[in-house]
Amino acid sequence: SEPDSSPMKNPLHGIAAAAVLASSLGLTHAAEVSPAPSLPRPYAEHLRWWAEARFGMFIHWGPVSLKGAEISWSRANTNPKCPNRGPMPAEVYDNLYKEFNPTNFNAAEWVDIARRGGAKYLVLTAKHCDGFLLWHSRASDYNIAATPFKRDVCAELASAARREGMRIGWYFSPMDWRDPDFRTERNPAFLARMQSEVRELLSGYGRIDLLWFDWDGREPVYDQAATYRLVRSLQPAIVINNRLDLGPGGSNRQMLAPDADYYTPEQEVGAYDDQRPWESCMTLSSRNQWAWGGPSDGVKSLDECLAMLMGCAGGDGNLLLNVGPMPDGRIPPDQAGRLKEIGAWLSEFGESIYGTRGGPFKPGDYGVSTRKENFIYLHIREWDGGKVRLPRIPAGILRASVLPRGEAKVRQTADGIEVLVAEADRHPLDTIVKLELDGPACSLPAVAVPGGVPLTLGAKAAASNIYKNEPNYGPGKAVDGSDTTRWATDSGVKSAWLEVDLGKPVTFNSAVIKQAYPELGRIRRFAIEYFAEGKWTPCYEGEKPGARLRARFAPVTAQRVRLNITEATDGPTLTEFSLFGPER
Repeated sequence: SEPDSSPMKNPLHGIAAAAVLASSLGLTHAAEVSPAPSLPRPYAEHLRWWAEARFGMFIHWGPVSLKGAEISWSRANTNPKCPNRGPMPAEVYDNLYKEFNPTNFNAAEWVDIARRGGAKYLVLTAKHCDGFLLWHSRASDYNIAATPFKRDVCAELASAARREGMRIGWYFSPMDWRDPDFRTERNPAFLARMQSEVRELLSGYGRIDLLWFDWDGREPVYDQAATYRLVRSLQPAIVINNRLDLGPGGSNRQMLAPDADYYTPEQEVGAYDDQRPWESCMTLSSRNQWAWGGPSDGVKSLDECLAMLMGCAGGDGNLLLNVGPMPDGRIPPDQAGRLKEIGAWLSEFGESIYGTRGGPFKPGDYGVSTRKENFIYLHIREWDGGKVRLPRIPAGILRASVLPRGEAKVRQTADGIEVLVAEADRHPLDTIVKLELDGPACSLPAVAVPGGVPLTLGAKAAASNIYKNEPNYGPGKAVDGSDTTRWATDSGVKSAWLEVDLGKPVTFNSAVIKQAYPELGRIRRFAIEYFAEGKWTPCYEGEKPGARLRARFAPVTAQRVRLNITEATDGPTLTEFSLFGPER
């Protein structure tokens, strides 16, 4: 429930990017984005299939699913060199495999769920930080063959994926928090076992398309150069993520070796970047859990999932969306059902996602854009007075339409572009306007889309509660115009308020509330209130604002405004609270 994303507190893949918490559309503070115009950098040939896929399915699974607890992070620490401090005693966690018998596991069904969901590749946690292996191994006897189930999950999934033309990859944790030699003077013995496991995974299951290393914020003692050579010798065309090299003070946005192909924002949509390949890994669980979280785990809404997908594609990245199978081997029906809905959307609108590059219009209040060949796809999530205004581009627009059918009017001048779509032709989740250009869309440099300046920017702010009274989580962080900072409250807080003093009476008629993904579901009920005649009066009341909510209401003139969170699950926190005037 604590607001930071440190590996000690947040059970993510080792560690989340320390300071970057972007909204569902990839909106980021201007300081994060290079102002220099540039064209999208072409992908290396071996990366092309991955980049064109844009969407993959992550799978976190193991004996810990029997407890509905988070994988690896729920295990108590037995090695002071490792960051896990879970509540489950190691002797309990480490013996769950003796009860693990997922007789309903069906690799073909998993692949079919991914295919129907529109995913183009699968990544399975062949080995997580707890050291348990989902394949038959000679390097370690702590593997699936020792369970009552016995069957080789990696072998069956790789075979099923290839039969359906699905790309397959392994998540492999080089850390092993269970291994007593790891990060000790006996680390060479651990390293030999680790590299033997890598050899088994990459030589016993045919072509493997992707290897997803993890990290935990501690020292990387994996003889990285030799490990990369081993991987490339066994699978020359494999795609490798960036985490093998990362260590203390690092960021999952870094690529520290030429063998790393892409970087990996976690539980956030990455900022626009068409120069370095990237992929956001995010959870389908409404509780943001990676492994199955039990019967009350829940699932994110279709709107949230599509916002993640569009945000990644519009930022020129991929989405790796995680499912957590149940202990019997089935992917939870609600997660499978949501994937089916995503797949239905992609079957209708996939041309605007698959094979595209992000831009040329960077993510903004309007939504995002993607492009390929001579087309730009505008994913419009918010309309400004019934229209969208975009910067000028050095290309002519020949035609405009709304997918799958509908009319769009475009007015292109020396000052910019104006897009209008009748309300009847707009889609409630995402209106996609297809623009045909007189030349290649990827020959255009990416441009930022200006947004209105919030009335609240830099205003004096106060709050009912601040996380541990730390200035880094003070109320001013919610009005500083940056999505990389946030106001946060203490664990256990179930209601709170954030007050903003505008300095003088100001007229406003809309507000934007932004939250970060790991804490997305905390705010349940809230009201936007203004102070007049000695009392607080609501001008807007709502529930579950999600990653980004635009609240519109009748114009109000006031100096003091507050976001009154009347119901929260635990310690509400948000990145930005902004007010805008009627001229917007």
